[in-house]
Amino acid sequence: MKFVFRTLALARYLTLRNQLKDLEKAITGLSLDQKRALAALTQKEFANAAAASVPHLYSSENPERYSPWGNGTAIALDRVKSDNLPLKLRGIALWLAVAYHETKDVPYSEMQDMHRAVMRTMRLLKESAGNVSPAEDAWLANRVA
Repeated sequence: MKFVFRTLALARYLTLRNQLKDLEKAITGLSLDQKRALAALTQKEFANAAAASVPHLYSSENPERYSPWGNGTAIALDRVKSDNLPLKLRGIALWLAVAYHETKDVPYSEMQDMHRAVMRTMRLLKESAGNVSPAEDAWLANRVA
């Protein structure tokens, strides 16, 4: 049974890794103002996900409470691929929030690596957004810590 869980975690890691590459390309193509808006949206999505009863299933369709992951990242990635800028920004913010909670306390090394990659993407977003308010700065610092 341990082998099955390990295999499923590895498959999920590969999926998230590929999605993160697409997400990073989308973030790179944003202007400074769009990155600032994205930083604010990301903050809101993290707060909403944290307030959910099962944060890693936030925004999933038909969430099964004890499922190790839902389809929230897939839904978010579909939004990221949209030509509609507000929808794209919300998709990026949603993906970051769901992936963060999904990889947060997983004992497998590749999922821990994915969690660090999500955190690194958030840090790069914060740095590239430039001046953020002290409240946003404190919030992001707490998330990284």
